Amino acid sequence: MNMLKLIRYGAWAIVAAIVFVAGALALGWWQVDGPGRVGVSAGGMEIKGLPQIGGPFTLIDHRVDHRGKTVTERDFLGRPTLVFFGFTHCPEVCPTTLFEITTRLQKLGAGADSLQVLFITTDPERDTPEQMALYLQSFDPRIIGLSGTREQVDAAVLAYKAYAKRIPTEDGGYTMDHTASVFLMDRNGRFAGLIDYHEQEAPALAKMRRLLAR
Repeated sequence: MNMLKLIRYGAWAIVAAIVFVAGALALGWWQVDGPGRVGVSAGGMEIKGLPQIGGPFTLIDHRVDHRGKTVTERDFLGRPTLVFFGFTHCPEVCPTTLFEITTRLQKLGAGADSLQVLFITTDPERDTPEQMALYLQSFDPRIIGLSGTREQVDAAVLAYKAYAKRIPTEDGGYTMDHTASVFLMDRNGRFAGLIDYHEQEAPALAKMRRLLAR
């Protein structure tokens, strides 16, 4: 009977661990576990070996002084970076997130100059260089707009284990479903956490300050 109970307990423990990992993935309870690898930690429990977040990409820089320049992830090493996937026709999530980033950069003061922010479009068909430049005029000028071919954008989305899907609309057009969280990458290009959509201001700023201090 004791052996049977032990087996049952082991089975429930495995199920609980799976549920915990799934919940941690959804909530962004991450910590770096060596170069490029991440683990989940909560309540003293750590699960290692989760997929790498971030990696190689090749995209086009749309800043005025870099317009049309091809960049890779290596061009952004050496400084901590926020990475956000979205699109300029986004009705709510993208403008809200970029506005929140803008205000947080202002609150960080001079320290924010050491932080890079990448806005990677998930809709390169509509987000032309002109459209990206016009759209980003509404936000902090330190936010860098990146696009590319559909294949290049899809590769960047895959590298960050993000999500982006084209959804048809009733008027014959389309919108984009996409990951709403902001990825935090340290100066070595390693994943350091997430800022969730509509996360409270205090913890979001604390995460950015910790990223700068890494």
